[in-house]
Amino acid sequence: MILGKHINRYYLKYAHMLILGLVALVAVDYLQLEIPKIYRMVINGMDYRVVMVDGKQMAFDLDFLLDYICMPMVGIILAMVFGRFLWRVCFFGSAIRLEADLRNRMFGHAKELSREYYQVHKVGDMMSLFTNDLDTVQESFGWGVMMFFDALLMGVLAVSNMWQMDHVLTVLSMIPMAFLLASATIVGKYMMKKW
Repeated sequence: MILGKHINRYYLKYAHMLILGLVALVAVDYLQLEIPKIYRMVINGMDYRVVMVDGKQMAFDLDFLLDYICMPMVGIILAMVFGRFLWRVCFFGSAIRLEADLRNRMFGHAKELSREYYQVHKVGDMMSLFTNDLDTVQESFGWGVMMFFDALLMGVLAVSNMWQMDHVLTVLSMIPMAFLLASATIVGKYMMKKW
């Protein structure tokens, strides 16, 4: 995710698309965490031949499989396909529009520069800005926003679900996650400095 005075206005300009993409991303992340709950019912049903659903004990038979496993799974899959399509269109579509707008503004500015400017400054440096650097900004705006919110949402939802299942295991699983976060921060700073 990138921030800066020249980019921040595009977050406001494409806020409607980014918010719609964020809603779709939240829905997809929530649905992804519903699948293990369905798997748990299947495993418990295969082991014990009965499954607890909303405090009621139900027989693990073909009717249960169709009503509580297959149909919800089909609904989740269809909703996730639609949600993933929607957030891709929203995040990456706004990133492509950002790149086109920046490219047009830069080209308009380049046309207004004097001949003397081009004699003093290298044209190759400017071409690099128009190609590689704008592609990087576009990827950061699309992938960066999506990955930031996806990691944040999925992390919060996953820890919340883990906490509901078992407090002790959740706390124990946070220990390696803390080391992973610390090492990723150090490596990320090093990579950013080198890049």
